Amino acid sequence: MTPHTRRKLIHHWRRTVRPILLIVVVFLTARSIILDWNDVPSGSMNPTIFVGDRIFVNRLAYGLKFPFTTWQLIKWSGPKRGEIVVFYSPADGIRLVKRQIGVPGDHIVYKNGRLSITDKDGKVVPITYQPYSPSASEVPADQLKGYTFYKENLDGHEHLVAYLPDRFIAAQLSKRPEYRDFERVLKDDEYFMMGDNRDNSNDCRFIGTVHRDQILGRSSRIMFSLDHDDSYLPRGSRFFKSLP
Repeated sequence: MTPHTRRKLIHHWRRTVRPILLIVVVFLTARSIILDWNDVPSGSMNPTIFVGDRIFVNRLAYGLKFPFTTWQLIKWSGPKRGEIVVFYSPADGIRLVKRQIGVPGDHIVYKNGRLSITDKDGKVVPITYQPYSPSASEVPADQLKGYTFYKENLDGHEHLVAYLPDRFIAAQLSKRPEYRDFERVLKDDEYFMMGDNRDNSNDCRFIGTVHRDQILGRSSRIMFSLDHDDSYLPRGSRFFKSLP
């Protein structure tokens, strides 16, 4: 390599490559500890989150992690019942999006599609269900068919949940009764998440409880949404929509 060529490479590194690498490193670091996003590939959170939604993830909601790891440097709050959280599955490490149902010490009973929770102090957590008929503007017509909807008020946090008629999930119930019948007492540092699409969600009923260091952050808003069933056209009404 000639001295001239060497000088040109050094100049290119300093003027072009190094600034770009610095920007990339700063961007990825910020994404890993401050603000992230998550694509939603399944319908386990219908009717709250649709397939094709891309949601914001607040990585600082529950603490500060070391960049690019799950090591927690500082903890300042835990996930609360009713919040939507993003976490690594304890079964296979895949990132999942579910609703936070139980916190450490909770005694969770899920019977015939209804939750009842007693906290670590023996107090009953208020949970109510109200039948609800969403409009086509709330839930797409293709997702309205075959489902029964309720407004679930979980400890003051209201959101829609969906159920399939018993005849539609009879085969599932015979193989996996946890869809409608489940009980668990959470230990220290155990959290319990479920999908809002209660009969079509591979959640903590099946994959096990989630530990604090597996939780990435909280989501409360959609960035944008693409309709996978309509040539990936944008769903304008869902852009920056808040999540209940």
